[in-house]
Amino acid sequence: MTQLALHSSRHDAPAVETPVLQAREVALRYPGQARAVIEGFDFALAPGETVSLLGSSGVGKSSLLRVLAGLQAPTSGTVTMNGAPLDGVHPRVAVAFQDPSLLPWLTLEKNVAFGLDFKHQPKQSRAESEARVEMAIREVGLTQSRRKFPAELSGGMAQRTALARCLARKPEILLLDEPFGALDEVTRTEMQHLLLKVVRDFRTAAILITHDIDEALLVSDRILLLGGAPASVIGEWRIDLPKPREDFIAELGAIRVDILSTLRDTAPRRAA
Repeated sequence: MTQLALHSSRHDAPAVETPVLQAREVALRYPGQARAVIEGFDFALAPGETVSLLGSSGVGKSSLLRVLAGLQAPTSGTVTMNGAPLDGVHPRVAVAFQDPSLLPWLTLEKNVAFGLDFKHQPKQSRAESEARVEMAIREVGLTQSRRKFPAELSGGMAQRTALARCLARKPEILLLDEPFGALDEVTRTEMQHLLLKVVRDFRTAAILITHDIDEALLVSDRILLLGGAPASVIGEWRIDLPKPREDFIAELGAIRVDILSTLRDTAPRRAA
């Protein structure tokens, strides 16, 4: 495998001293299924790190993200946040999906504020909540649209709103399940740059599920490739290049070829 700006084996990846999120021997099996969806998943996320999860459709990426978010308990293994068991939804873990899931009867501003007063969220004054919402809307560049309703927003604006809703919680970990998959190429590029800005400004760690290798190369510090049935990590790449990375075409191209080669070498063989 190429060694340009990467360490390509999961055994070669440097150990994380104080992970903000860690999974050990995680397995997930749904009731009635003979085979596990995920098995033997080990993972450590460093503070401020962005990791992309790649893999073919149906391999179990979204199921894994639900486990890492505390939305789904693993069948076996453990998930910890800052060393403590993650036994459910955590106020410092925010999740965004491909569907922004905005409430159509609420303005952009109120959609961003939605959930701040839920039971699992820390208690805060009305002034504190309003300040968080204001900060989050400003961060994603939607201050002038705060009174608009979801029907008045473009696809990119709706995803910015969903991201602002996450940021209002001041997350320590941001989990993103193909949030830009339905956007056009120009808007998608804008959202990728916004993600880089958010991670930098908030110093949050992020896990991005994507089927787009180029997207993963542009935004990630590490890329994990999931494969097999049940799914496990079949390749890992650490990218030591400054962001944004549009000027590093040759280096990124070499890593891209390596990822595609790993996919090809591990794909199930079809009978002739």
